[in-house]
Amino acid sequence: MKEKWKIGVVILTAFLMLAACKDESGENAADDKTIQEGTSTNQAQMNTSTSGELPEGLREAEDPTFPTGSIVTISAEHTNGTKAVEGTVAGAYDTAAYIVSYEPTNGGERVENYKWVIHEEIQGAGADLFARGEKVVLNASHMTGMHGANAYIEAVEETTVYMVNYISTTGEKVTNHKWVVEEEFLQNN
Repeated sequence: MKEKWKIGVVILTAFLMLAACKDESGENAADDKTIQEGTSTNQAQMNTSTSGELPEGLREAEDPTFPTGSIVTISAEHTNGTKAVEGTVAGAYDTAAYIVSYEPTNGGERVENYKWVIHEEIQGAGADLFARGEKVVLNASHMTGMHGANAYIEAVEETTVYMVNYISTTGEKVTNHKWVVEEEFLQNN
C-alpha cells in the first residue's frame, strides 16, 4: 500500500512541475527556443510568430517603402537567427515605434532597450506620443512577461513598422513577426 502511495506522490509532483512550465499565455515556456529583441544582454522568451492580429487603431501605411509582398533582408539582430535573413513583408503600418525597458510580470530579469513596441500596444495610448522617460504599461505580448509590465520609454520614432515572415538561420519558420522598422531592412532586387 505504501508503494502505491509513493508512486501517486511522484506522479502528482511531476504533474505540478509540468504545469509550472506554462507561461501566462498558456504556452510552454520551456519549449520556446527564441530570445528577446533589442540590445539588452538579458535573455528572455520571445514569441517570434504571431497570429497577425493587429492592435486596435493601427493604420495601414498608405505608401510604404516596402509594400506587402516585398522581399527584404533583415539587417537587425532582433532574435537569434534574424540577422541577414530574407523575408517577405506581411504588413506595413504607420505609427510610433518605441524602445522600452521593463520589468517582466513573470519575475524575470529586467529587459533593457527592447525594440519595438508600437504606440497602439501601450495602455492608455491616445493621440499624443509618449515621451522619453515616461512610465507606461505594455499591452504587447511579444515576450513572456511583457503584457501588463511597467515600462519606461527610452526612445520614440514616428515611422512605418512592418510585420515580416521569414525562416531564421536556425531553420525556424516565423510568421507575422512584429515589428521591424525601415532602417532594419535591405531591399532585395
